[in-house]
Amino acid sequence: MRGRTATVQGMWNRFFWALTFLLLAVLGSAGSSQGREITDMFGKKVSVHDVPRKVYSTSPPVTYMLYALDPAMLAGLNFPVRPWEKRYLRESMQSLPVLGGWFGQGAIPNLEMILKINPEIVVTSSQDSAMKTKVDEAMKRMPMPVISVSLNSLADYPGAFSYLGGVLGRRARGEELAAYTRKVLAQMSALAASIPPGKRVSVYYAEGVDGLSTECDSSPHAELIPLVGGRNVHRCRSSNPMGMEKVGFEQVLLSNPEVILVMEDVFYRKIFSDPLWQRIKAVRNKRVYLIPREPFNWFDRPPSFMRLLGAKWVAGCLYPTIYRADMVKETQDFFRVFLQVNLTPQEVRALIHRQQ
Repeated sequence: MRGRTATVQGMWNRFFWALTFLLLAVLGSAGSSQGREITDMFGKKVSVHDVPRKVYSTSPPVTYMLYALDPAMLAGLNFPVRPWEKRYLRESMQSLPVLGGWFGQGAIPNLEMILKINPEIVVTSSQDSAMKTKVDEAMKRMPMPVISVSLNSLADYPGAFSYLGGVLGRRARGEELAAYTRKVLAQMSALAASIPPGKRVSVYYAEGVDGLSTECDSSPHAELIPLVGGRNVHRCRSSNPMGMEKVGFEQVLLSNPEVILVMEDVFYRKIFSDPLWQRIKAVRNKRVYLIPREPFNWFDRPPSFMRLLGAKWVAGCLYPTIYRADMVKETQDFFRVFLQVNLTPQEVRALIHRQQ
């Protein structure tokens, strides 16, 4: 009897200590999830969760970065998910509220809706000083903390991924994406450095349904051309931050580019049959390429992290005998790392060669 009592007592003691350790663990994790203090871009000191669960960005490039870091934390979208994006994005993203943002020409967010959604953190980014002033004035009145990242060029992306990963409690993920980005930039820098100035391929970036809008060689909208060692034939200073500089066909004919990169399907479908455009070297030599756009454009508009994959694609278009990357594998790897999507080789070829 005494032995049985001792056994029961021992079981209760073990249960008591196990329960105590469990409660301490729960309390400890609860305490750690209470958050930490950060100072936002306006100097406000606020407490945020260690791993924020509801974050909104005022521009598409940053919204896509947040998606890459962790789709679950998105509080809203800048514009509705487009039909060709749906198969690559989680259903949870497709049902998010559309809050708008500052991007393009005249787009502004729905501030009342943002207040109603009440994100834990707002992330902004603006390349245009006039636009930045508008964003700052509006965001300064918002009750939630606002942080900002610089995305003036692809060179800013490694630091931006690291910073957002740290602030938003996804440090390991941020460093993973930053490391991938640094590797691509280093590869493209080495490629560009290997091309003598006199042998750089001349490129015309055709925007608009008529192909007669483009970007200056210094524009961030055409950053991939010089990044991979190409030469943008439209040499000028941008007249406005939105770009889309209008040009005449005679200008394009005079520059006679070796490669044309096309934004719009409509223009691509007619360029080879148009007698005027057939006078240009790129058209005669069949070196006209329709830019892939899924799930987001690989080259521009918006200038997102998809340009990391786009840089490899452009490099292959310009220097197929020098840059011999397996674009099927490169695309599969990229989609797996950034979008957590597995693509078959057939799906990749359809992405890259959608003009066919």
